[in-house]
Amino acid sequence: VTLPLTLSLFFKHSFLVRSIAHLSLSLSVFSPHLASFIFILFYYHFFLSLPRSLTTMVRDDLYITVPSFFRCPISLDVMKSPVSLSTGVTYDRSSIQRWLDNGNNTCPATMQVLQTKEFVPNRTLQRLIQIWSDSLHHPLHSAHSPTSTHSQSLPSKDQILLAISDLQTRADNRFDSLAKIARFAQDSEENRDFLLKTECFVPLLVGFLHNVNGGVEFLEQVVIALDLVIGKMEDREGLKSLILKAQGQAEKQSLDSLLVALQQGNRAAQIASVRVLTSVAVDVESKLLIAEKEGLVPELLKLITPEKDPDLIENCLSCLVAISSPRRSKMKLVCLGAVKVLSKLLCASNMSVSVTEKVLKLVETVSSTKEGRLEICEDSACVAAIVNKVLKVSSVATEHAVTTLWSVCYLFRDETAQEAVTKANGLTKILLLMQSNCPPQVRQMSADLLKIFRVNSKSCLSSYDTKTTHIMPF
Repeated sequence: VTLPLTLSLFFKHSFLVRSIAHLSLSLSVFSPHLASFIFILFYYHFFLSLPRSLTTMVRDDLYITVPSFFRCPISLDVMKSPVSLSTGVTYDRSSIQRWLDNGNNTCPATMQVLQTKEFVPNRTLQRLIQIWSDSLHHPLHSAHSPTSTHSQSLPSKDQILLAISDLQTRADNRFDSLAKIARFAQDSEENRDFLLKTECFVPLLVGFLHNVNGGVEFLEQVVIALDLVIGKMEDREGLKSLILKAQGQAEKQSLDSLLVALQQGNRAAQIASVRVLTSVAVDVESKLLIAEKEGLVPELLKLITPEKDPDLIENCLSCLVAISSPRRSKMKLVCLGAVKVLSKLLCASNMSVSVTEKVLKLVETVSSTKEGRLEICEDSACVAAIVNKVLKVSSVATEHAVTTLWSVCYLFRDETAQEAVTKANGLTKILLLMQSNCPPQVRQMSADLLKIFRVNSKSCLSSYDTKTTHIMPF
C-alpha cells in the first residue's frame, strides 16, 4: 500500500486514494486476486494518467517505494513467483517452499494450521508486479515510441502465422522464425491457445524432431516451443501417436532428438524435453518405448543428482515415475542403479516436499520387485533415510515410505532391513504413526510391521518403555 499512500500526496482527493489502498489491503487477506484486480484499476486510473513530468519526478527522485503487498511476508523481497496458500495469504514460491520444507505446517502470517500444503499461483499479482517493474525501468509513454518496448518486441498473430509459413517453406531462416514463435508462446496462455489451434503447427514441430541434424540450438527451440503448446493438449493419445507412431523409424528419430536435447541442450531445453517425454507416456506401449530407448533412462538418472537444478530434478523424477509402472521398466531402473541414486537424493538436506514425494514414490515402485527390494535392503543408508521421512515431509511421503518399509520388512522379511529400521528409531515412528489420523491401509501396514518386530526383535520392543507403550496393539 506504500505506492497508493505516496501518490496520494499528489492528488486533491487523497481520501479516495487512501480508501482504495486500505480496501485492497483488507481484501488481500481473503481474496488476493480480487485485491490485485482493484489495485490494477487504481494503478491505471491514477498513476498512468499522471503527467509525464510528474511520473519522471516520482521515478527519478526515488519517491516510489515498493508496495507492501509486492513484498513476500517472509523474505520481504519483491516476489518473483507469488503463490497463495489455502489461508489466502500470498508468498514468494521459494520462500514458502523453504518454510514448508523445514517441517512447518502453519501459515507464517496468520499461524493457522494448513489443511493442505498446496498453493495456487497468483497470476494477477505477478502481472501487476511486472507492470510496476516495467514502469520504473522504461518510460511509460515515449515521444519517440508510441508503444511500449514489450509491444514492439512481441510479434502479432499475423506475424506468427507468417513465421509458421516460413518454417514450412524456408530453410534458411527457420531458427529466427522459431525463436519468434517461442517468444510469442511464452507471453500468455492466449498465445499458446492460438498456436495450438493453428492446425499445422504441432505436426510441423514434431516433423523437426525427426531430423537430428538441424543443430543443437535449433533443436532447443523446437522442444521448448513444443513443450509450451502440448501442455494444453487434451488428446494425449493423439499426441503420442504423432510423436511415437510416425511412419517408418520416425519414432526412434524423435526419441533420438529428445535424447540429444537432454545430453547437449541448455537447462530450459532439458526440462522441455523431459516434459515432452512425460506427456507422451500415456500407456504401457509408450512407457516401454521411452524406458527401453538406449541411453535415455541413464541420462535421466544422471540428471537427478542433488547438485543439479531443482526444477530439472523434479521434472526428471516426474518422467521416471510416469514410465516406471511396467515391470520391464522397473527392472531397467534397478539394473541401472536407480536405488543408489534415489538414496543420495533422500539423504540430501535441501530437497523440496514435491521432490521427496516423487523420490519415495519411485523407491516404492522398485520395491514391488524382488530385485528392487534386494537393492534397497543392501543399502542401509537408504532404509534409514526412508524411515527418516515418515511423519516428517507430508502424508503422501509418509504413505510411500511406509509402503516401502512394509515391502522390505514384512513382505520380503529381510533381517538387514529390519535391523536398519530399528537403528533408525523406526519403531517409535511406527507407533506414533498409528496414533495419527493416517489412512486405513497405512495403519494396517504399520500394524503388520509391529507384528514383525515383535516376533523378531522382542528385545527391542521390551526396551522401548515410554508413556506411549500402552497403545501397542499386540
